Amino acid sequence: MKRRPASPAPCPCDEQRRYADCCEPLHQGRVPAERADALMRSRYSAYALGLADYLLATWHSRTRPSALDLSPPQPHWLGLKLLGSDTAADGQAATVEFVARYRIGGASAQRMHERSRFEREDGAWRYVDGDVD
Repeated sequence: MKRRPASPAPCPCDEQRRYADCCEPLHQGRVPAERADALMRSRYSAYALGLADYLLATWHSRTRPSALDLSPPQPHWLGLKLLGSDTAADGQAATVEFVARYRIGGASAQRMHERSRFEREDGAWRYVDGDVD
């Protein structure tokens, strides 16, 4: 289910930024993610907005699932905090560490701490996989 916010709405990845100026250009394919952390933020927003096609398109072909089911019940994403990122000297691989807060149904909010791996594929950053604590 796609839920695109109105352009003046805050971006799911950072409520201090407008969606139209943050993740929307990436989601619409107007610009590529220039850094792995930008791709990670746009993927968080895509989960929050239910954009399965974008998520699959930005997944590395080596680890991409054949389909992604975002039908309910899905988490309601509450916020994202970037803890750090590191890009390899050759610029072809990177890791991004973050904490995302979410809630499922009426349950208490939860935290997901992940260290994600990204690699360039055909010149574009792609999500490979991640370790979740």
